[in-house]
Amino acid sequence: MNDFISNAVDRLNGQLPLAARQRGLPPALAKAHRAILGSLYSRGRVPEAAEMERLFTDVGGEAALAELRRLDLVVFSKAGELAGAYPMTTETTPHRLVFPDREVYAMCAIDALSVTPMFGGEVEIRSRCRVTGEAVVIHQRDERILCASPGTTMAGVRWQSPCGHAAHSLCMEMVFLKDNDAVEAWRGGAVEHHSVFNLPDAVEFGARFFKPLLAGA
Repeated sequence: MNDFISNAVDRLNGQLPLAARQRGLPPALAKAHRAILGSLYSRGRVPEAAEMERLFTDVGGEAALAELRRLDLVVFSKAGELAGAYPMTTETTPHRLVFPDREVYAMCAIDALSVTPMFGGEVEIRSRCRVTGEAVVIHQRDERILCASPGTTMAGVRWQSPCGHAAHSLCMEMVFLKDNDAVEAWRGGAVEHHSVFNLPDAVEFGARFFKPLLAGA
């Protein structure tokens, strides 16, 4: 097992322990959380109002949803509406996930690479290099990268403790980088708090972090 990836998974779980938080929920609430994830993947949206009412009636209603928000298991928009659950969101981000019949956004580069390992299927990830702004397009099926443009694309993480919701802090520093020159410019000479992954390693990192959220499905 790759120690570099294992250490990254442990580090991220230390900063954003999503799976541990979900395991601490009552089973029905954990199931509701997984239903939100499933809706984002299969329909590109959060459940509609009637669906939400059915999901949360027996687990505490608005108070239960507020608990998911407090634990940072779900993310709300500035307008106060449910927008997503890591790794997906309906809010516009730099990382668009294009499926044959729907689209949704990922919170960050690692999140974008984690969706098909979680649920299966094929996706086209459309993003940009954080440094140059150049388009990054990745075709992925399950945990396999089919192709990427540029072919030298990597994923980078600038480690920091989340400030408020991770979607609006830590996730902003998980990015795609087009090549080694972009990596060096992004690091700015500071290596200690930066991790860089080739795409297959980034997929494994994301899969090992996120797949436990579906373990009880």
